[in-house]
Amino acid sequence: MSTTQPLLIELGTEELPVKALPGLAQAFFDGVLDGLHKRGIGFDREGAKPLYTPRRLAVRLNGVATEQPEQKSEVLGPYLNIALDADGQPTKALQGFAQKAGIDWSELERTSDAKGERFVHRATKPGADTASLLPDIVREALAAMPIPKPMRWGDHDYGFARPVHWLVLLLGTEVVPADLLGVRSDRMSRGHRFMHDKPVWFSAPEDYVESLRSASVLVDADERRERIVREVTAAAQQAGGQARIDEGILEEVNGLTEWPVAIACGFESEFLAVPQEALIATMEANQKFFPVLDAQGQLTERFIGIANIQSKNEAEVRKGYERVIRPRFADAKFFFDEDLKQGLESMGDGLKTVTYQAKLGSVADKVARVAALAAAIAPAAGVDPAQARRAAELSKNDLQSRMVNEFPELQGIAGRYYAQAANESAAVAAAIDEAYMPRFAGDAIAPSKLGQVVAIAERLDTLAGGFKAGLQPTGNKDAFGLRRAGLGLARTLIGGEHDASIWKLVFGAVSAQPIQSYAGLSDAETSLLIVDFIYDRLRGFFAERGTTSQQFDAVRSIVNEESSLIDFSRRLEAIAEFAKLPEAEALAAANKRIRNILKKVDGDVPTAIDPARFVESAERELADVVDAAIADTDPLLAQRDYVAVLGRLARLRPQVDAFFTHVMVNVDDLAVRNNRLALLKRLSDRLGSVAAIEHLSI
Repeated sequence: MSTTQPLLIELGTEELPVKALPGLAQAFFDGVLDGLHKRGIGFDREGAKPLYTPRRLAVRLNGVATEQPEQKSEVLGPYLNIALDADGQPTKALQGFAQKAGIDWSELERTSDAKGERFVHRATKPGADTASLLPDIVREALAAMPIPKPMRWGDHDYGFARPVHWLVLLLGTEVVPADLLGVRSDRMSRGHRFMHDKPVWFSAPEDYVESLRSASVLVDADERRERIVREVTAAAQQAGGQARIDEGILEEVNGLTEWPVAIACGFESEFLAVPQEALIATMEANQKFFPVLDAQGQLTERFIGIANIQSKNEAEVRKGYERVIRPRFADAKFFFDEDLKQGLESMGDGLKTVTYQAKLGSVADKVARVAALAAAIAPAAGVDPAQARRAAELSKNDLQSRMVNEFPELQGIAGRYYAQAANESAAVAAAIDEAYMPRFAGDAIAPSKLGQVVAIAERLDTLAGGFKAGLQPTGNKDAFGLRRAGLGLARTLIGGEHDASIWKLVFGAVSAQPIQSYAGLSDAETSLLIVDFIYDRLRGFFAERGTTSQQFDAVRSIVNEESSLIDFSRRLEAIAEFAKLPEAEALAAANKRIRNILKKVDGDVPTAIDPARFVESAERELADVVDAAIADTDPLLAQRDYVAVLGRLARLRPQVDAFFTHVMVNVDDLAVRNNRLALLKRLSDRLGSVAAIEHLSI
């Protein structure tokens, strides 16, 4: 019976690429576990996870079987009609098979399948020692890691993400011999490059984490992350503020350090006159620092740096961090001051010479189209058309600013500051910034109605121009960001509760484009393509929020040119609630059955219902409850309370079930048949008033 021993594998390297580090560690961990699993070697995964620092990747398991289980093999041989001659003696085919198996043919077993009886060689051999298999397991795990461009060093033909300097491979207390990537396995690792620049000896895998901690290395990434957050938070509080901890920056800093130490720093308050977004972008993206904000969320003149060392002279480290950030801040202040001198409105003159797209004109041409669209759709949103036009006209002027040229992520944000400095209204200044929202997946939509109007107009023009010019996305290519524009438009219309026909909005934008469709389509046809494209974006968006494809199709199949996306969203919410009801499946199946019956009717489906022609009590009862349900749901439909509509219709199930149990629709009596068809049509029309519920029927 196999025993278990703890396992430790550590690969020591030069500093690994920070953004790829978590993925490399996970891939190495998964590769080792997969190698054990494929070989049938049992292991205890409890508490196991990738361990890593910038200089090492490690796998530690509490228990791994020291040998494989018995290895059973079965090799099928020739069928009896081929293996034996007429006298029952072995043919050359059987003799060759037995010789290859290393036994006499008479020792072979027999088995049967659909083609008949055949010979088979079954064998059992002891499992190999895990130690003998580990080098290949590690080698395979390394080879399978996602490293697009492996580095090579020395005169070797192998490569890795970075040069490799040591390998620890312990099974229990014993070193497993292995030669990988130019290093031989040992039990010696290395501590912190500066704080413990000497070997670290592991007597057993259980010592790994603590031994490295004693050598000033926190090999557990979760522990390092928690330490960074704890120290940054405390340092910010001591500075009288609260730290802004961006998850992406936190992950990068975690991948840059083995022993993180927070250093509180500061800069001259005069730099606070610069848009704080520019200063924050410099601190985070360029230097991996954590800004300190006040209680109102405004930037203070304090920030926190993370050193990868417990320095004996933190003041010198602080000076270094402050020294490196000052030139960047000075540049930002210069750009900002020069932009203020130029003024936001005059920046727009330069847009005339910037090509937006060869067929669609300059950026200034696009701005003019967006401004006209914004003014046109503003009244329905309760927005002043003049304000909408003004905000749209200024919305891209900051693209010509020095600040945005240096910090592209500040487009719109810089424009807001420049608009405020130019004494534009607060609403217009905010809308210049909000026009870009949502900026990324998960970002909020523009909070103000004015900002929403400009954001809607901007995306409508982008989609209309892109489709007319033949720039539709293909595969992973989407040069003009049409997928992002489509989803951003839909989210803004829904989140802002803009109850306007999506087709009419799109048609207005398509009609305003300066070119004919590249495919010779009419503006109406192009608009339909764009609307379909937007609904496709919404399919994925709602799927992530739990909407099934059947529910989506149930609503999508009934929308028309007058439909708005907010109405579409409300119907989706209603059908999702309806699907939870116990009556939903039966009513969906019934409506599917009704639709199939009505499809087979020659000519027009009858609509006139004569109560005198009812024969069965079940059809009379159904007619009565349908009349009552229609009377109850008419005002609910007018109010677009779709959840209440479907909840009321769910109460029809007993009478619907009874009808199909006791009533035959296609009877010989034409008058009775038509009366029943008319009743079913009346029922089906109301069942489908919110969504085509038959899509819920599997």
